[in-house]
Amino acid sequence: MSDDAPRKRRGGPPGGGPGGMGGPVEKPKEFKKTWMKLIRYGKNHLPFVVVVIIMASLATALQVIGPDYLKQMTDEITNVFMPGGSVDLDVIGMIGMILLSFYAVAAVLTFIQGWIMATVTQKVSRQMRTDISRKINRLPFRFFQKKSYGDVLSHLTNDVDTIGQSLNQSITTLVSAIAMLVGSVIMMFYTSWMMALTAVLSTCAGFLLMAVIVRKSQKYFAAQQDDLGNMNGHVEEAYTGHTVIKVYNSGKEFKRTFEEINKKLYVSGWKSQFISGLMWPLMSFIGNFGYVMVCIVGAILTMDGTISFGVIVAFMIYVRLFTQPLSQLAQTATILQRTAAASERVFEFLDEKEMDDESQKVKRITDLKGDVEFRNVRFGYTEDKTVIHDFSADVKAGQKIAIVGPTGAGKTTLVNLLMRFYEIDGGQILLDGTPISEVPREDVHDQFCMVLQDTWLFRGTIKENIKYSKEGVSDDDVVNACKTVGLHHFIQTLPGGYDTVLDETTNLSEGQKQLLTIARAIIKDSPLLILDEATSSVDTRTERIVQAAMNSLMKGRTSFVIAHRLSTIKDADKILVMREGDIIESGDHEELLAQGGFYAELYNSQFEMA
Repeated sequence: MSDDAPRKRRGGPPGGGPGGMGGPVEKPKEFKKTWMKLIRYGKNHLPFVVVVIIMASLATALQVIGPDYLKQMTDEITNVFMPGGSVDLDVIGMIGMILLSFYAVAAVLTFIQGWIMATVTQKVSRQMRTDISRKINRLPFRFFQKKSYGDVLSHLTNDVDTIGQSLNQSITTLVSAIAMLVGSVIMMFYTSWMMALTAVLSTCAGFLLMAVIVRKSQKYFAAQQDDLGNMNGHVEEAYTGHTVIKVYNSGKEFKRTFEEINKKLYVSGWKSQFISGLMWPLMSFIGNFGYVMVCIVGAILTMDGTISFGVIVAFMIYVRLFTQPLSQLAQTATILQRTAAASERVFEFLDEKEMDDESQKVKRITDLKGDVEFRNVRFGYTEDKTVIHDFSADVKAGQKIAIVGPTGAGKTTLVNLLMRFYEIDGGQILLDGTPISEVPREDVHDQFCMVLQDTWLFRGTIKENIKYSKEGVSDDDVVNACKTVGLHHFIQTLPGGYDTVLDETTNLSEGQKQLLTIARAIIKDSPLLILDEATSSVDTRTERIVQAAMNSLMKGRTSFVIAHRLSTIKDADKILVMREGDIIESGDHEELLAQGGFYAELYNSQFEMA
């Protein structure tokens, strides 16, 4: 892309934005509304979720009922200490079998609900990734000019993974925790209301203390995140600008700044980690405090004959069953908020305005000769700023058209309009007399092959890169294309030849990469060709090689060449000189030089700078 198009950031924030797992949770704007959207999105899986909720409730109920049977077993055993008392082993055996059955069924139900939820969440995640992928293909090119690449990729990775993992954890945990909390409270009051009040009040007092500590500690966690971000930014800046730092002898200054940031990070990190480390001991204290209070009050009530010893044993378990879901609910609240934040980002992306549906367009471009006409074309990236004002040009089949002008003149924008990456605001663009707005975009794209400044190669073999998206291409066609651009000999020297896999370990020069993209364009064999700054990133010697390959590619095709190096387009049939969205001069190289206008000024300035 040239400088006349709006810039877009190529990276995203660390952790992939709000949906990432690494950063602090961002509170969603509309928590309930987002969750309703998520529920509607997964409505096909709701029956399975209902089954999971029922299973989780049953499994929890069986675990909650268990201590009541333990009470009966304990009371039966303590009969032996009574005068004339004895132990009925049959009763104890029967109670033991009931408890084993309860816990076995609960374990099976837990296993099944885990398997169902894992399946459901992965299906939802797969469908969400599929919808995002399809959405990307239906979004207008304009969208990607305002959205960073990293943010779009974050939807497919961080956001979807966050939703999948959080759903898998939160639903069963939430249901089990609520059922466990309600069930344990009911069973405690059913068993002994005095002991129940003791357990609930002592445990809640401990949780209130923990809530105060957590609230006080939030500022330290926030400070740690800020200091960590400053540290990452400083280190990244130091490494990327390492050479400049050495040249200007500013290493001591960078080190001093690093020490200051590092000290702040140490202080905030120590405080946050210290307080974080208090959570588990505090939870242990809350549980033990509840046990102590239950034992003290239980002993008093037992001595009075109000309750039996078995009730104390049951309440020891109830205290654990009561404290566990409280901590789980606190964790689940954070998970639900993270899920809502990630879901909100995904749904905002899926709700973006798409390109118009063109399935009803039946007109097609066939046997294109290559005539192109721009008729009073007008376009702006925003309504208040027009880039192309009133552009008109008539190009005959087989001509080589060079488009030149200063940065921001509208050169690349013009090519994007020609390929219908953007819709024009006024006028018409015609191919062989057919307005491109009357045929589907895919049909327009099929008429072009492109060689851009940025050489895009994917991970795969050389052969696969050259055949890219083109069916029915033989190996001989690939070899002939590489011979045309002068790459055949080099490819033969590689260990795998044409089957060499292009990845991070494959060393190719910029010129060789560019020649591969030219070979790819030769294979596509479309009647129209676009060359956008195709030689700007190579040296002068390589430029001659690439230029020769492009000349072979341009034979018999209508070609549009965007170039800053005016020496490369002297042989163009027509040169269009653009300035601020308008054609101010047109003609061949000699005619424009003879006019002594803006083109001559541009051409001569390059030699003056040289």
